[in-house]
Amino acid sequence: MAAAAVAAEQQREEPQEEAAAAPGPEEPAAQAAGGARRPDDFGVETAEEATEPSEPDINELCKDMFTKMSVYLQGELTATCEDYKLLENMNKLTGLKYLEMKEIAVNINRNLKDLNQKYASLQPYLDQINQIEEQVTALEQAAYRLDAYSKKLEAKFKKLEKR
Repeated sequence: MAAAAVAAEQQREEPQEEAAAAPGPEEPAAQAAGGARRPDDFGVETAEEATEPSEPDINELCKDMFTKMSVYLQGELTATCEDYKLLENMNKLTGLKYLEMKEIAVNINRNLKDLNQKYASLQPYLDQINQIEEQVTALEQAAYRLDAYSKKLEAKFKKLEKR
């Protein structure tokens, strides 16, 4: 591989030497453009062949790439790990919140049962109160009728007294 690189370098240097030996009218423009010219090119520029970097450079670049990729992947894994820890903490907190809500619901249910039992034990007394209220209403109606009758009687008595 190194022999191919040396041969390519030698081929690349030869055209530049020929261009320098035979100056032409287009040479300043070609040199300004960065390309080498041959006298028989007739205004056509040639590109230089790319060479491969030497082996130590490739090894260093590979090491650098793997190091940076390792740092990147480590960061991604750390971020994912942190996301899972956050989700785990959120799940724990949600579980605790649901336990608190369950305790509140159990207490409400217990208190509701107690209230229902107390209401059931008071029901006979409430029924008696309703009966008394009905009797009071009937008695009040009777009192109004009695009052009306007594007023009629009083009016008749006064009428008879005047005669």
